[in-house]
Amino acid sequence: MLSIKTWPLTDMHGGEPNRKKERVVILGSGWSGYTFAQKLDSAKYERVVISPRSYFVFTPLLASTAVGTLEFRSILEPIRRLPDIDFFQGWAHDIDFNRKTVLVEANTADDLASKTVVSTTGGRPRIPGIKGEDFAISYDKLIIACGAYSQTFGIEGVRQHAHFLRDIGDARRIRLRVLSLFEQCSHRRDVETTRAGSLTDDDRRHLLHFAIVGGGPTGIEFAAELHDLIYEDLAPIYPDLLEFVRITVYDIAPKVLPMFDQALTNYAMDTFNRHGIKICTEHHLERIRLDDGALGTEHGALRISAKEYGKNEIGAGLVVWSTGLMQNPLIERLTGKEFTLAESDADPTHLARDPKTGGLVTDAYLRARIEGLEGKVLKDVFVIGDCAVTESEPALPKTAQVASQQAVYLAKQLNRGNTMAKPFKFRNWGTLTYLGGWKAIHQSSADNLRGWVAWIVWRGAYLTKSMSTRNKIMVPFYWFVSWVFGRDISRF
Repeated sequence: MLSIKTWPLTDMHGGEPNRKKERVVILGSGWSGYTFAQKLDSAKYERVVISPRSYFVFTPLLASTAVGTLEFRSILEPIRRLPDIDFFQGWAHDIDFNRKTVLVEANTADDLASKTVVSTTGGRPRIPGIKGEDFAISYDKLIIACGAYSQTFGIEGVRQHAHFLRDIGDARRIRLRVLSLFEQCSHRRDVETTRAGSLTDDDRRHLLHFAIVGGGPTGIEFAAELHDLIYEDLAPIYPDLLEFVRITVYDIAPKVLPMFDQALTNYAMDTFNRHGIKICTEHHLERIRLDDGALGTEHGALRISAKEYGKNEIGAGLVVWSTGLMQNPLIERLTGKEFTLAESDADPTHLARDPKTGGLVTDAYLRARIEGLEGKVLKDVFVIGDCAVTESEPALPKTAQVASQQAVYLAKQLNRGNTMAKPFKFRNWGTLTYLGGWKAIHQSSADNLRGWVAWIVWRGAYLTKSMSTRNKIMVPFYWFVSWVFGRDISRF
């Protein structure tokens, strides 16, 4: 690490050393990283954000952008718009806790900044021919908020053929694929029969099958948004194709939306049944592959294998994968990395790892715990968001609500002078899921809501939680435009 370029604890842009402010380096620009950077007092700390993407994504509304209800930039927050922020676009792929430096590889590929990358080694994507500059950044305090990646469970073909829905590039590719499938299937059948290789009705039924894997809020909301797009906006344009359209949600669990009570789950399933959306629980998918014939080569048709289908396969034109999270490779590297706590320490140690999730274990104040040493922590290293497991709390869900609360808590503690006066406590404000057709469900300790009233709560909650005044104006504006004029179905 000493042989590469290092940004020391001085002014990173040249100039005299600044010892009046501690440098806080934040790894990640998701819910925890961006919220923390936003809330941390820039008058007291020098804030440095390291992330492969230069923006924050309001993920609860990502499914809306994938179908054209909202435009992509209405849910983005550029990091550089935060006042007095230093930003480096790249992957943090190693940390020297003794020298208090972070090793970073610059992100030189624009496409990698806007999509989910699941094939990684050492904390950053391995893309042939693409290698950014390596440099190191020193820190006084380090906030590890690098999040997690989509979990594929090692199922064959998922990385190559499924679409994820965790970043804005994912949403754009899904929108293009949906619209492309309808366009491919739209030619008049009496015209197509005059040329070789034309689509049959069975081909259309194959291509217009939309499979969503994962019955959590993300998968359910995307299925609902897709239903709205098809039956509200595409149906008048492609009326003869509706008979071929199928939307199916697959999940390995015995029920979808397990975080809701049974009454609300039943309401969601009844709503989907009325919409014609099929829910297949207790299904164990084994493989996704490209169709062997011309349909796969020319139109990108897929085949899905499941344990319950035996040797039979189900055709699909689009598979959206939303089945949970796996740890960022940086976290895997850190949990296996040995270091010494002080010069006098004879035996090296390493960070504590949660055996179930693989996340970094923290104490009640979100400080990184040391493995095997009771109560010992790295006082200047904090872990928040999807990569953190707090030992004093019951297992917390990997949600935006948890990540943002951790970020706000930690920023307040540091703004008070790093007193760490009280431990972190999560407060559950409730869970919301959109079901399509202006219906939703909401569950909290105060009440359970469903239908149109829950939909109002859903939209109101997401609008008020938008990070900037700009987006609080843009989101309802595009909601209104979509309601009056329909969703944008342009392909670009």
